[in-house]
Amino acid sequence: MIRRRGRSTRTPRRSTAPAGLLRVRVDYPRRGRSGPARFLPSWRQLLGLVLLSFAAVTGLAGWVYATTTIPDPNAEAQAEATVYYWADGTQMVSVGPVNRQSVPLSDIPLSLQNAAIAAENAGFRSDPGFSVRGLARAAVSVVRGEELQGGSTITQQYVKNTFLTQEQTAERKLRELCLAVKLSRTQSKDQILQGYLNTSWFGRNSYGVQAAAMAYYGTDVRQLDPSRSALLAALLKNGDLYDPALGEANRRRAEARWRYVLDRQVELGLMTREERAAYSVFPEPRPREAASGLAGQAGYLVDAANKDLRNRAGLTPEALGRGGYHIRTTFDRAAVERLRRAVEEVSAEAQAPDRQAADRDVQYGAASVRTEDGAVLALYGGPDATRHFASNADTAGVPVGSAFKPFVLAAALEHGGATGESLASARTGLLDTAVPPPAGAGGAGADIASPDTLALRRALVRGDQDAFRRLGADVGPRQVRKTAIASGLLPHSMAAPDPSFALGTSTPSAIRMAAAYATFAREGRRTAPYSVASATYRGTPLAGLERPGSRQAIAPQTARELTRALRDVAVDAVDAATLRSLGPIAAGRTDGGDRIPAGWFVGYGEELSTAVTVFRSAPDGGGLLALDEPGTGTPGRGETLPLRVWSAFMKGERPGSGSD
Repeated sequence: MIRRRGRSTRTPRRSTAPAGLLRVRVDYPRRGRSGPARFLPSWRQLLGLVLLSFAAVTGLAGWVYATTTIPDPNAEAQAEATVYYWADGTQMVSVGPVNRQSVPLSDIPLSLQNAAIAAENAGFRSDPGFSVRGLARAAVSVVRGEELQGGSTITQQYVKNTFLTQEQTAERKLRELCLAVKLSRTQSKDQILQGYLNTSWFGRNSYGVQAAAMAYYGTDVRQLDPSRSALLAALLKNGDLYDPALGEANRRRAEARWRYVLDRQVELGLMTREERAAYSVFPEPRPREAASGLAGQAGYLVDAANKDLRNRAGLTPEALGRGGYHIRTTFDRAAVERLRRAVEEVSAEAQAPDRQAADRDVQYGAASVRTEDGAVLALYGGPDATRHFASNADTAGVPVGSAFKPFVLAAALEHGGATGESLASARTGLLDTAVPPPAGAGGAGADIASPDTLALRRALVRGDQDAFRRLGADVGPRQVRKTAIASGLLPHSMAAPDPSFALGTSTPSAIRMAAAYATFAREGRRTAPYSVASATYRGTPLAGLERPGSRQAIAPQTARELTRALRDVAVDAVDAATLRSLGPIAAGRTDGGDRIPAGWFVGYGEELSTAVTVFRSAPDGGGLLALDEPGTGTPGRGETLPLRVWSAFMKGERPGSGSD
């Protein structure tokens, strides 16, 4: 080796790498480090990674926020039940796939608003629509691989209920956050709170505070006190876990959560300690009810209201099925209950031990209308609308028998004249055999217009079929039919105008019979029966539901003569004690000589006109059976059972006249 001053003379070592390949030294990821240390990131690398991730997330969030628009509410959030109310405005039943009735925030007590805020989102009034702490909890759960946590504000929950789905995904959560921020900038806190309380689920198939108030306490939301409000707010966490009716564990959770909501309001300054001390007893909710609200008489009442809506407002079943209607009916809760009780008591007393199988086929139908204006106050459609579907109060297949005779007499008085040939022909053979007017007829005899009308009044009391057959033939079946329709019976319920037409082969419903007799009570002025006083759709009143007008159907003097005749019938049929309790009444009925498989009693006083029918139907749906079939039980049920139901109902406390 040759050395020179200042310069190495070592000969360079020749590379052993194959020709054409360049040797490159890898120094990654940490330069100048060796061993495991080279794979540990530096703080600069960590900071760069964090900044890069933050920029990516921020950019993604910004893009999602910029491209997110507030959509229309989803169909489920808009769906509401159709709610039916009694005449006094209290809720009768809620019908529909979604049990929700939206109410304005002004109808929601401040105590319930405060309870919801205390339970779910204490910073609701000041937050921007989301909670940083809640987002942090959700992020930690994602990092841990756990189920995506809520941490949602009231605004976020409202967004989820109204605009999004209930799925738990990161994408849905991000969109929820963006919508919550945008919604907070376009709607007031009161608007958001109103929407939240109207869309939240409270258990018991109730969506929104109004449905929840009815489900748990059977009252309007406006009537809730702070204690009951606190329990409803507790249910927002999970209705199925905090419903006290679902077991002891649920009850313990509900009581603890209820106390927490009240105490939390004190902490937040939403309730004083003195107010809190007043609520130490747990507000026990009422028991859970069966899923169907149409059991008992409710289904028949709803059916009658729906038919009235279709006839007067053109509202189809499809439209009603979409929900959102609030319908105030004319039904008086006390009158409906009294009529149900009258039927059930009479039915129970009438059943003989040796013929219970046959008695199971006996059915009752009844309706009562207000004579003043035709409002239907009560009806009895059958034992249970969820088991016996067709309403016996609105049936069109039960012959009316001798209860139809007043229409024959009205036609004769209107078109034959009080001394005309029709009356004279019917009178033949009657005066010699007619019995005097029944005792206690109220002096009706002093007002008799002629011997002919006196004879027919006596024939009506006695149930003389031949007299009314001749009278109907002389006046003419078509004229009788015209008079019956003018009084309020429906054309499609009229039988063929043959020689037996005057004997009651037509099949009007109990509702229509009660309304037609009310025409006699109003001195011949007819008003169509109606079951709906008013209705709204999402707050907008429906047209066409004005109170029906009246018109003169028969002459006043004809109606007065009919009332006198029917009072004779009532005196003959009704016991003296009932007559004394009811005052002046007038009534028509089926007679023992009627060859029809049904019994009727229809009568009216100063306020109500009520019709009751009793009949037997074949179990296989093959038609009607005789009520008093020989060898099957006590005869005369067709005459006595309708009268007993009618008397029991009419003797009860009368409803007020201002029910609608």
